[in-house]
Amino acid sequence: MNTTGKFQFLNQVSKVVQQSKDGFHTLYKLDCLDGQGDMTVYQVFPGIELFLANFDSTSCTFQHKPYGNTMQINYCQEGRVGWQLESGACMYLGEGDLSIHMMDNCVSSTMSFPVKLYRGIGVVVDLDKVADYPPEILCNTAININEFKRKFCEDDHYLVMPARDEIEHIFSKLYSLPNCVQRPYFKLKVQELLLFLWMIDVNKEKQREQYLSPQVEIIKRVHKQLISNLRERPTIEELSKEYLINTATLKSTFKGVYGQPIATYMKEYRIHQAANLLRRGNDMIADIAKQVGYENQGKFATAFKKIMKVSPTEYRLQHQIESYDVINCL
Repeated sequence: MNTTGKFQFLNQVSKVVQQSKDGFHTLYKLDCLDGQGDMTVYQVFPGIELFLANFDSTSCTFQHKPYGNTMQINYCQEGRVGWQLESGACMYLGEGDLSIHMMDNCVSSTMSFPVKLYRGIGVVVDLDKVADYPPEILCNTAININEFKRKFCEDDHYLVMPARDEIEHIFSKLYSLPNCVQRPYFKLKVQELLLFLWMIDVNKEKQREQYLSPQVEIIKRVHKQLISNLRERPTIEELSKEYLINTATLKSTFKGVYGQPIATYMKEYRIHQAANLLRRGNDMIADIAKQVGYENQGKFATAFKKIMKVSPTEYRLQHQIESYDVINCL
């Protein structure tokens, strides 16, 4: 299979689903550990590719050549995504966040999706090629494209920018464009992105806390334990002693990986598991409450309504009516 640009995946692409005759875009179907993923790659300018990524999985492994002067910019539109970089650092993006790293820092890396969902947009910039063939708008500025590496990624550093209106403005419409305007719109937005990044003062940016791979692996084990038996409610101190990690690191790294404090995350997880049980089974509500860790049905009902906006009884009734309507339509 022939691929173009920087997306020469090794053993990860199960098949090319679609390719335009003019070579503007290629849709790849990707092999994922426990779900599915696809990526549409667009050739926007010489040396600049844009991709739209969709994953419903917990992880996907990539390998590519060590492109030494190629920068990758990622924007998380929905869900959550993380990378383990060659430097040993791990970075995570939540909805609206943007990251910048060099592609020789992710030669063989696993993208993880902590909430089993990711919709994102990426821009890959071959700095050498763009310097030789700059987009027209950059020719009218004092921008030196090769300064981007020094500015954002010197010495294997990377940058994660928290969500802000200016970033959303650049990326928000890119997933829903009609095919007939994709090419000019992508060209416009890629140039807007480069202009925006050029104006950023990195020294004034609040740096996200960095996480090391061993810490992240411990947190993933903690998470697996927490969701494996919802009847148990171990404390932060108990988890800290069991996994030999101090409480502050445990709390901050869990939030960095999963996007919420442990208590908030687990409360929402319990309620969404309860919602699944209410939709799919006929167990008594009191029994469902116990299955997800609530001995008191009243506390369960209060927590459920706060998150789902209806009571457990109303929720079950709504979905019974929806199922009845679907069956009658068949």
